[in-house]
Amino acid sequence: MSTNILEKIVASKFGEVSNRKQQISIAQLEAMPLFGQRPISLKNNLVDPTKTGIIAEFKRQSPSKGVINATATVADVTKAYTQFGAAGVSVLTDGPYFGGSLEDLSIAIQNPIPVLRKEFIIDEFQILEAKAYGASVILLIAACLTPAATKQLAGAAKMLGLEVLLELHDETELAYICDEVDFVGINNRSLKSFEVNIEHSLQLKDALPKGKLSIAESGIYDLETFQLLKKEGFDGFLMGEYFMKQENPAKAFEEFSKQIKL
Repeated sequence: MSTNILEKIVASKFGEVSNRKQQISIAQLEAMPLFGQRPISLKNNLVDPTKTGIIAEFKRQSPSKGVINATATVADVTKAYTQFGAAGVSVLTDGPYFGGSLEDLSIAIQNPIPVLRKEFIIDEFQILEAKAYGASVILLIAACLTPAATKQLAGAAKMLGLEVLLELHDETELAYICDEVDFVGINNRSLKSFEVNIEHSLQLKDALPKGKLSIAESGIYDLETFQLLKKEGFDGFLMGEYFMKQENPAKAFEEFSKQIKL
């Protein structure tokens, strides 16, 4: 995803959120049954030795890859992710660029597992939506925000009992890390060139605060890369495309998780 695409997505997101606010009020979100539910901790699952450490993602399409999987269902795939040891599930809720929705989130949260709302969050309203639809974790992308906005949005999430994953791409974004963030994700894919560079991530990991759990994101397409990142001390692994591009993502995750445990 190029920075131009990112800017385009973020620009359209302001309009999208504005429309959502006219369709449903904060009071209506707060009155939804799941709003008062206690979120499931991803942090606990990431340090649980019986889990794989994988935050397994459901993703139909992306701006850089086009359609990845048009036939797999959220229910089947997230059920398998849960059954075979995922630490958490990530669900894209962006419609125009990723083909996702809040309805997808509603289906995924029926599993007894923490669910990350994967979204371009630019407004506190989206965090209230995440809580109302049963998410346990939200994503904040440094490249979409300022450090002050990151702190404010992460603080709003913490007030609701949600955990916060902050995504970084390079050293310039280290200043975005704040006390309110639970996990720091390093995206192995450059926003500018689409290239995946695991070495860059390993270097950036050394600069992270020791008290934060670290998540490796993107570009994990085989067991060797997974094991390398694990050996280098990453606590979690956000993987979606590797599973979703298979004919049967549920089966692909089951087989991968079995390989990890060998």
